[in-house]
Amino acid sequence: MSQLNDKTVTEIWKEVEHLLNANRTPFQDMNVVYQFELSGDDGGIYQLVFSDGLAKVLFEELKEPQCTLKMKVSDFKKFLQGKINSTAAFMMGKLKIDGSVGQALKLDKLLGQYEL
Repeated sequence: MSQLNDKTVTEIWKEVEHLLNANRTPFQDMNVVYQFELSGDDGGIYQLVFSDGLAKVLFEELKEPQCTLKMKVSDFKKFLQGKINSTAAFMMGKLKIDGSVGQALKLDKLLGQYEL
């Protein structure tokens, strides 16, 4: 994913959804809802839903999340680029997790398999 810093969060999510669905093997058995609560410019609430072998991004809070990640938009972009992982972000207070921490770690490992 090139030039993340120049894209809106909505554009980034659309690209993430496209990249994930282009290679479904890493998440084909997952059935989980991640909610991202992003603060700062261009922030908002987004959900990344894995079910039935597909990844879908929702731009409204429509489903009950198993894991909620709260961070600034700037840290979210670093997270997607692999410049900061969820463990480091959590330890530095840049990421707050509600729900399953194990699911957050699983997501970090999953996204690491894609060139975001």
